[in-house]
Amino acid sequence: MRDYELVVIISPAVADEEIPATIEKINQFIVEREGSITEVNQWGRRKLAYQIKDFMEGNYVLTQFRMDPKLTTELEASLGISEEILRHLLVRLSD
Repeated sequence: MRDYELVVIISPAVADEEIPATIEKINQFIVEREGSITEVNQWGRRKLAYQIKDFMEGNYVLTQFRMDPKLTTELEASLGISEEILRHLLVRLSD
């Protein structure tokens, strides 16, 4: 198990009341694969530096978690095909 930090930008097309459900889907993905969530911080809606998929703002969420390094590719693939996620960044924290 390794420590990771994941930042996702959720599309502004997702209603504010649906954002917790989107975050929960990501957390479930991690927990179902025997990972553990350390912390989740919602940064709220912020302006993007440049346009992504015709949007100029998005809802930022930072998640810190522990997971088997072999499963990170699967997590990133899942985030990449999600219609709700505009962008994501997964960073391995120091050993």
